Amino acid sequence: MKSILAKDYQIHFSDYAYAELNKMIENTAISKLFIIADKNTLAFCYPRLKEKLSINKTVEILEIGIGENQKTIETCEQLWIKLCDLQADRSALILNLGGGIVSDLGGFVAATLKRGIRFINIPTTLLGMVDAAIGGKTGINLGALKNQVGAFYNPSMIVIDTAYLKTLPPREFRSGMSEILKYGLSYDENLYQLIKAYTETDFVTLEKLIYRSIEIKNEVVLKDPQEQNLRKVLNFGHSLGHAIESLFLSKLEENHITHGEAVAAGMVLAAHLSSQYLGFSLEKTAEIKCHIQKYFGQIELLKPDYHLILNLLKHDKKAESGCVKFVLITQIGRFKLNCEVGETAIIKALDYYNT
Repeated sequence: MKSILAKDYQIHFSDYAYAELNKMIENTAISKLFIIADKNTLAFCYPRLKEKLSINKTVEILEIGIGENQKTIETCEQLWIKLCDLQADRSALILNLGGGIVSDLGGFVAATLKRGIRFINIPTTLLGMVDAAIGGKTGINLGALKNQVGAFYNPSMIVIDTAYLKTLPPREFRSGMSEILKYGLSYDENLYQLIKAYTETDFVTLEKLIYRSIEIKNEVVLKDPQEQNLRKVLNFGHSLGHAIESLFLSKLEENHITHGEAVAAGMVLAAHLSSQYLGFSLEKTAEIKCHIQKYFGQIELLKPDYHLILNLLKHDKKAESGCVKFVLITQIGRFKLNCEVGETAIIKALDYYNT
């Protein structure tokens, strides 16, 4: 696959990506090399990276815990202290090896330490490859509220190696498919049709889905790097999706849902809101709901929790003067930004999702 040029960095694929990674490490004045990864990534993905690295530098491994509850300021503080203890300076380089959590957290640590050191994302999950690792957004959660603290800070390179996907549990793989579906529903109908034709044994189509998703995200980010306008399209399904995800994060005694499952539910809700406000086809809404619930399953959203979801929605990063602006669609692949939506319509959409 041909490399993709982003702003100030490139996205490389497969063996060529490792050749470029090794070249950069050897030919750049790097004082220290660090890898941030979680326990699973170190066990299942680091052996492949270690095999691909042909460098004459000592690598320091910084391990974090597993799960969304690691995206905290406390984890950042632990990493900042370890990096300083290991004499990380502004010529150091961090390799973030992992999924979206590692990309978000590791990128934020790099963006803030010494007012910014270099980092490279090596995503090992489907969600990381098509979304979290791309575009320069870094961040952490604030309690149960998703991605409330962060910075725009670009990596020096991104390495995409689809071999890492073989290490994923099926549920985590499906989680990443929700972000690909987001691009298809809101931005590219041809991609949506390709998703519908995809089967999980079709690796050739999967690589096409990944590549096109990265192209779309990069295209949007190049036009609007700091989410002033067009980049908001990448949040289709995310406003309510994040609120639902935060709801489950706040219920510590319950099983958490994945980010992708929450966003998938958010896209069903966004489709129904689109039918209420923009005349989006109810038939297509039903098709989207059927496809998503067949693939991702259905989250149990209890009526007593509706008001909690509405309250969590107020913390959405896209809210302006207390009003959340939604991304809705007029048809598949055609979007409208900054749509104001009432609580009654959201409750109708939640009831529709539950039926």
